[in-house]
Amino acid sequence: MMRDTKNKGNAGQDPQETAAAILGWLANEPDMLARFLALSGLQANMLRQAVNDPGFLAGLTDFLMSHEPDLMAFCAATDTSPETVAAAWHHFSGPGLDSGVY
Repeated sequence: MMRDTKNKGNAGQDPQETAAAILGWLANEPDMLARFLALSGLQANMLRQAVNDPGFLAGLTDFLMSHEPDLMAFCAATDTSPETVAAAWHHFSGPGLDSGVY
């Protein structure tokens, strides 16, 4: 049986790098960036400072994970696996109900 090695290069990608890639991708998707800013309550000029806030990064990854078509569009555009995004999401968001840690 052959193994899929398509996303092997980003399988262990740092969550910070994944979040930065998401933000970079959003910057090139004006409609989606506008939606993210509207939902987060941030203004575009606040993004530089917010990028250092783990809560912002949790919201950023949550935004992408909340809508599968957007997640898949990001993954296709950046050659990132959905598992890499999910790992970053878990890293920034902390344990969830599925983790058994409350």
